[in-house]
Amino acid sequence: MPTILLIMWRDFRSFIYTIRFPLFLIAFIWAIEIIDRLWNLDIGQFGILPRTFQGLFGIIASPFIHGEWNHLYNNTFSLLATTIILVTFYPRVSAQAFITILIGTGFGVWIFARDAYHIGASGVIYGLVSFIFWTGVFKKNPKSVVLALLVLSLYGGMFEAIFPNVEKDISWESHLAGGIVGVIVAFIFKHVAEEDEAHFLHNPWANDDKSTVPFLPADIFEKTKQQRYLEWLEAERIRQEYIARMRQEAIERQNMGGYN
Repeated sequence: MPTILLIMWRDFRSFIYTIRFPLFLIAFIWAIEIIDRLWNLDIGQFGILPRTFQGLFGIIASPFIHGEWNHLYNNTFSLLATTIILVTFYPRVSAQAFITILIGTGFGVWIFARDAYHIGASGVIYGLVSFIFWTGVFKKNPKSVVLALLVLSLYGGMFEAIFPNVEKDISWESHLAGGIVGVIVAFIFKHVAEEDEAHFLHNPWANDDKSTVPFLPADIFEKTKQQRYLEWLEAERIRQEYIARMRQEAIERQNMGGYN
């Protein structure tokens, strides 16, 4: 029993170490909000003010600034969940993807958004959800497909918030920019195989001879059921012939004294 507890404790510590960035990120955002409330700093002025020199700083700062407690509370769990998925399942690209989504979303808001201060982490959240979903679309391996379906089931209702017919206090521009940037980042990193993908997953974008069989055949929607059945029969025939040949060779070696 102590050995089991020791293993569980070791695995728990390893998991906490893996998600240290998401935990630090959430703690940092909450600390900023607490400090702002205690000292009435009005840090909303450091958000993104489109097409102004002052607003450029907000490209980096705005995801860490929130207008009210409810705003922060609503973003906390989504940001924590998406960043945990990012660092746990896509560690090789997690840092680059997060930074690119953060800066790309902010820059898109700075260029195209309406004249108002844009604050909050929702744009980054939309970018992360988009990245996870489209990574599944581009990579087509079991892990990425399952994660894509997971975020789709959890955050599918967020889609309507990328249009301007939402409440005026909601930065739909951030949501739209995040969604677009997430697609782009997923496409950029589609060729990067994680350690748990390399040995059994096929990367359809890889330019090498080491890729194995894809999870979904490229022609899955092009062949009829009868064609696939005939292909299976042919493959099964070849397999049976190979097994029979191996058995015959084993019998011949045994007859020739190859076995003791």
